Amino acid sequence: MSKILIIEDEPKLAELMGAYLEQAGYEHHHLDRGDVAVNYIKNNQVDLILLDLMLPGLDGVEICKQVRQFSGVPIIMVTAKAEEIDRLIGLEMGADDYVCKPFSPREIVARVKANLRRVELDQEESPRTDGFDLDVDRLRATYKGELIDLTTVEFQLLQLLIKEPGRVFGRDLIMKSIYADSRVVSDRTIDSHIKKLRKKISAVAPELNVIHSVYGAGYRFENND
Repeated sequence: MSKILIIEDEPKLAELMGAYLEQAGYEHHHLDRGDVAVNYIKNNQVDLILLDLMLPGLDGVEICKQVRQFSGVPIIMVTAKAEEIDRLIGLEMGADDYVCKPFSPREIVARVKANLRRVELDQEESPRTDGFDLDVDRLRATYKGELIDLTTVEFQLLQLLIKEPGRVFGRDLIMKSIYADSRVVSDRTIDSHIKKLRKKISAVAPELNVIHSVYGAGYRFENND
């Protein structure tokens, strides 16, 4: 049974989300402060995190940033900040999804199911291409033995591109492939993930240039070195 961690300082909202998650067959645990979250995640089973942005002790963006230093667990940001810049900041820090208050508890359950299902669908034999090794069981990517610290979405993006070297993937196809719930995601969000992925690959192998932009079409994986 998947265990969902709810990090939310509004007790009634946390209780409501917990009740709907229980009805859907999930276990859950609730934390109401941000400054205890990272330690809890390090020491307990957590299969997905519902993370409020504004929290006492430590805000959601910083929690997300710290968690991504050691875990690729799916993170759904839950917040009242609906502006695009706030969404992009959350995604840049490693969040996999974003839902704005007020929301239907059923939407939360749907997002949880979609993100967990996306992880399940990735449980297949990992491809090896040009020195890359993708471990889908642990959402772990390496290049020639060097760990590339990726978020879940970044891992899925690399996995998508690397499976068919040379193929040009349009932004629409990328969105449909890595966002299973088919919600609206802007081109800027995809571009942000690509930029982040390139930066993390470059941190491990500065000489490597494998994700190429194709003007007006999208992106492709190809090692021209």
